[in-house]
Amino acid sequence: MGQPESRERQGAAQTELPPGQRLQRGWPVTHYGPVPKFKPDRWEFRVFGATADGDKHCWNHEEFSALPFETVIADLHCVTKFSMLGAEWGGVGARTIAEIAPPAADVTHVMVWAEYGFSSNLRLADFLSDRTLFATHNGGDLLTAEHGFPLRLVVPHLYAWKGPKWVRGIEYMTADRRGFWEERGYHNIGDPWREQRYSYQEEPGDGPEL
Repeated sequence: MGQPESRERQGAAQTELPPGQRLQRGWPVTHYGPVPKFKPDRWEFRVFGATADGDKHCWNHEEFSALPFETVIADLHCVTKFSMLGAEWGGVGARTIAEIAPPAADVTHVMVWAEYGFSSNLRLADFLSDRTLFATHNGGDLLTAEHGFPLRLVVPHLYAWKGPKWVRGIEYMTADRRGFWEERGYHNIGDPWREQRYSYQEEPGDGPEL
């Protein structure tokens, strides 16, 4: 909130790549750890933490699949330096989730939680971008397990690690704290147009207060 918008958020035509990136044909599989096995009868998406009503909100897979579906044409920029341009993502908008289960007035950040306890933190404004999507589809087809089925977060204006695969919920937070990769030396914000790859590049205000 209150941060300068990146080039992609400003809607500029993507005729060039962010600094240090290369154009990728196809979609490589990159992740840490094993691919989880999807068990639809046990799957649940949760919104918890500092919600406006103080309650936890949950959807099973059937209920989540019935939420309004939208598509976003957006790039994917991996911190490993490959970029996919103009991918078609389908799923549930982050704003839709926030409208159904709104954050409290003092929420500033969101922690996205995924399988195996993986996490990634986002500023609330990044989460609420109209292009941030809980994706279930790519190119009109369901995501494969290797690419995050049944659900991955896509945050087009940030590096791809900020949008985890195999998402299981979000936590509203009234103060920032680092997620999995952010605790291991990656930049707390991750804007590819500013080439914010590593924590040593952070400037005052980029990370949680110590």
